[in-house]
Amino acid sequence: MFNIILFGPPGSGKGTQSEKLIAAYGLKHLSTGDLLRSEISRKTPLGIEAKSMMDKGQLVPDEVVIGMISSALEENPDATGFLFDGFPRTTAQSEALDKLLKLKNTEIGVVLALEVGEEELVKRLLNRGLTSGRSDDNNETVIRARIVEYKDKTTVVANHYDQFNKVVHLKGEGSVDEIFNSLCSEINKRMS
Repeated sequence: MFNIILFGPPGSGKGTQSEKLIAAYGLKHLSTGDLLRSEISRKTPLGIEAKSMMDKGQLVPDEVVIGMISSALEENPDATGFLFDGFPRTTAQSEALDKLLKLKNTEIGVVLALEVGEEELVKRLLNRGLTSGRSDDNNETVIRARIVEYKDKTTVVANHYDQFNKVVHLKGEGSVDEIFNSLCSEINKRMS
């Protein structure tokens, strides 16, 4: 099983590249947002607990999210690997994920971080805002705040995995195929 964490600031093309990587490597996409919605709609014990907290305006605790990830791993025993999206976001979450994966006799194979200059990100998001209908994609001040928040949150996770020599920073500018090929090159180096 080969597991990947894909990082990229808003507008870096992470969604596009995730889809291509999932198709190319037969990975299962693990988005914590999707997991939460699925558990809630299926009314699982974890979903009921998460909904109760969200209804009170509270953040869902790491243990609950890790429990959902554990369930997803167990439900997909034949998966070639997982692509983690939106998780982990803190050192504690990184450590909890590592511990869970170790229990399942696997680990994070690589952390791929797409790097795109701030002005390019702003341009892309404002452009996306013309068609996305997302209010946070058409306000430059909000976009810049999202970029700062991304950097603040993901730096700690990158630092965690840097100590295991698992982080690769890749240029997220260029054609979709150029970026995809550079991601694949890094994955292939580590899979063999």
